[in-house]
Amino acid sequence: MDMKLEVVVVPVSDVDRAKDFYTSLGWRLDADVSPEDGYRVVQMTPPGSPASVIFGASVTEQPPGSARGLHLVTDDIEAAHEELKRRGADPSEVFHDVSGIFHHAGTDGRVPGPDPRRGSYGSFLSFSDPDGNGWIVQEITERLPGRLDPAVTSFSSADDLAAALRRAAAAHGEHEARIGAEDPDWPDWYATYMVREQAGTGSPS
Repeated sequence: MDMKLEVVVVPVSDVDRAKDFYTSLGWRLDADVSPEDGYRVVQMTPPGSPASVIFGASVTEQPPGSARGLHLVTDDIEAAHEELKRRGADPSEVFHDVSGIFHHAGTDGRVPGPDPRRGSYGSFLSFSDPDGNGWIVQEITERLPGRLDPAVTSFSSADDLAAALRRAAAAHGEHEARIGAEDPDWPDWYATYMVREQAGTGSPS
């Protein structure tokens, strides 16, 4: 039985302030309903995300600002940093972890700058909403094997698809340099590359 993570509840003290903050980040407003006094549900979705967040009044018993380790994913951590800064989110500088694996709690183990090898999953930044709910942005450029179904390829937005096409174009340029000739079957190569990249099964030869 499939069970997909669909919604994360974020505890806030001021619903309108939180709504303004997440709107300023470019998140889509899905719903804002108040069926009764003292009860309000706001649902918002980050660009390209299949999962959403909900906050409001009387939607959680968690103290405002107590959410930590909420993760967003990007394929370009430095571009994400610039956009968040431009939108007023006051992000941390890009960092990687001393372990080279994930990241420690809080700010422990942070090393300035992206992962030196620029490996997928290895570079991060952090920011908080006005209540202090903590977000992490992680750079993922290639998925681990088995993370996604290799028989299914999907892109959550036009920007996501365009980024995948740019990565395929760069990889295909390297492929043509290796074979020393133009590849007349480049559409097939692009398609295979993009499917394998999502599934984490490696690039075509």
